Amino acid sequence: MIITKQKPIAEIIDYIKNDSSVFLIGCAVCATTCKTGGETEIKLLSELLIAKGKNVTGWDILNPACYILESKKLLRRKEKEISAAESIISLACGGGTQAIAEMIGKSVYPANDTLFQGEIIQLSPQEDRFEKKCLMCGECIVGVTGGICPVTRCPKGLRSGPCGGVNKGKCEVDPERDCAWVLIYNRLKELGQLGNMGIAGKTRDYSNERNYILVNKR
Repeated sequence: MIITKQKPIAEIIDYIKNDSSVFLIGCAVCATTCKTGGETEIKLLSELLIAKGKNVTGWDILNPACYILESKKLLRRKEKEISAAESIISLACGGGTQAIAEMIGKSVYPANDTLFQGEIIQLSPQEDRFEKKCLMCGECIVGVTGGICPVTRCPKGLRSGPCGGVNKGKCEVDPERDCAWVLIYNRLKELGQLGNMGIAGKTRDYSNERNYILVNKR
C-alpha cells in the first residue's frame, strides 16, 4: 500500500492560482484506502475549489492511476471535461501523478504528498494508523533480518547494526521507538538464526536503484 497524505489546501490553490478551471483525478486503490483520493475526497476538494472561485469541469477515479494503459481507456470517457480544464489536479500518489502527466497534455499538479509503502493498523472504527514498512530500495534483506527491515525501521537506515545512540533498546532519534537492530537481534535469537547478523551488514548495491524494470509476461 502506497501511503499518501493530502497537501494543505493553500498549497494546492497556489499551484492553480493562474488557472480558472481544473479537472480532478483520483485513484481507486491506494489513495482511496488512505482517504486521500477517493470519491469522498474528490467531492470535498471540488467543493473547496469552487468556494475559492475555481471551475471544476469534472472528475474521474482511475483503477489504479499508475496503470497507464488502462487509465488511458478510462479517461476517454471524460475527454470533453478534461479538454475544458486548464490544468489537472491529481489525488493519486507520486507515481500515479506522473502517469497522469504522461497521459494528458496539460499541467498536472499533486494534491497529495507520497510518504512510503506501509501497512494499515486499525486503532478503532474511526481511526487508522499507517506504519512505514518498506522504502522500496530494490534490495530486500528481510530474509536474513527476521522479517524486519532495518532500512525502513531505523531512522538512519543503518544496515550494519545499531548505532552508538541506542539506549536500553530504544532509538536515540525517538526514545519511544524500539531500536530496529535490537528487534532484529531478538527475532533472530528466537529463530535460532543469530549467524545472520553478519550477513545482513553487507554493503548495499546501489545499482538496484533503477528507474525501470523489464517483465516478461507469459
